[in-house]
Amino acid sequence: MPTLTQDIARFVAGIEAQSLPAEVTAKARACLVNALGMAVNGFDTPYAPVARRAAIALDGEVQNGATLFGDGRRSTIGAACLANSALFHGRAQEDTCGAAHFGTILIPMLLAMTEARGYPLSRLIPALVAGYETGGLFENAFASRTTPAGFRSSAVYGCVAAAAAASRLMELNEDRLAAALANAVSLTGGVLQPFADGTDEWRYQVGVVARNGLAAAELAAAGSVSAPHAFEGRAGFIRCFAGTEAPADLASRLGRDWSILRVTFKPYPVCAFNQTPVTGALALRETLAGREIAAVRVRMNPYETGYAGMDAAGPFSSISGTLMSIPFCIATTLVHGVPSMRHMTTYDDAAVNGLVARTTLVTDPGVPVLSAVIEADTADGATHLHEQRMTPADYAFDRATLRELLTRTGAEQGLEQGLFERIERVVDALPNGRIEDVVGLFTAIEPRRVAA
Repeated sequence: MPTLTQDIARFVAGIEAQSLPAEVTAKARACLVNALGMAVNGFDTPYAPVARRAAIALDGEVQNGATLFGDGRRSTIGAACLANSALFHGRAQEDTCGAAHFGTILIPMLLAMTEARGYPLSRLIPALVAGYETGGLFENAFASRTTPAGFRSSAVYGCVAAAAAASRLMELNEDRLAAALANAVSLTGGVLQPFADGTDEWRYQVGVVARNGLAAAELAAAGSVSAPHAFEGRAGFIRCFAGTEAPADLASRLGRDWSILRVTFKPYPVCAFNQTPVTGALALRETLAGREIAAVRVRMNPYETGYAGMDAAGPFSSISGTLMSIPFCIATTLVHGVPSMRHMTTYDDAAVNGLVARTTLVTDPGVPVLSAVIEADTADGATHLHEQRMTPADYAFDRATLRELLTRTGAEQGLEQGLFERIERVVDALPNGRIEDVVGLFTAIEPRRVAA
């Protein structure tokens, strides 16, 4: 019987641009547009400069290496993964596949590899799809077990995703692809505690995950001897992280249930689980029409209320804390309307903090995931209820909606609409064009960067 590493390697090696379903290719392009757009919109966030300094300290400058976006210097591919992933993750408006943010891992890595090594752009979308499908296969099957245990999906499923994507870009054969996946299993890990503490390690996890996935592929290419039962073995990935057995039909889902089609986008700079509470709070704010709010109750699914940091009530001192907190996101929305980066980084707003203290989070298994029921008691003794039920399909934006989101966010950042039109042109031209066209998107913004 073939092992899971062999089954997945066979699928990944067989991904070709011309045989992908049209909707899969279109979604891959949308993921690229969103990632690049949110990266240029994130130049004013402070995380990429920290990651760039660490990357240069680790690997130094490399004359013909990969560009560190926002800096202009070049370094190793691994250094670019560390630095650029932090930029792509800076606004927390990256794409989401279940609970994993594969775009922040795969896209910076693949761009860095293509720039430094001259891989043809025709390989980019197949490699990107390979990453989403490999990581998404496991995230969809096991995140309901790993997340409550404290493991972060981006880190736990991102390394195998990165290994698959890097291997496909490198055009490794099936045997070496299987070895790369096995190597990635042994390089996997990452926890959720930074969300509970309101700290920034999660911003840098994705770059380290990309580096590790790249290392897994390089080790395989160099001839590593790697565990054939890395996923389903007694001490393998599935039992260790998820505490269960591999479903018999797991590998057969590849190419049938396309994970990339589950990818969603974030309209607001808050956690994926807070997108619906904010949407509901905006609707409730219209109903309240300025009435004084005495108390708020919000009911959500335990999968979301139990996620690290979601129940935080302050005091807050970082956006890593505010964007995770359900009470803060609802309070700032009810007070100010659509949350901006400025709202999310204002920690001493008396009106918001007062409402946070009067907001009660209720765990309710009867509320579906990606939904919220919000009740507001007003000072006149009335209670106003708004139920916001949403599904991933509501956040799977078409290109027109995505364009509006990126340009609206860009206007907040003082960026010209023409930049986002240029991003779309570059992406839609693939596999034509040059990698320099992508890098050039960032050099146009570098004068606005936070000093490295």
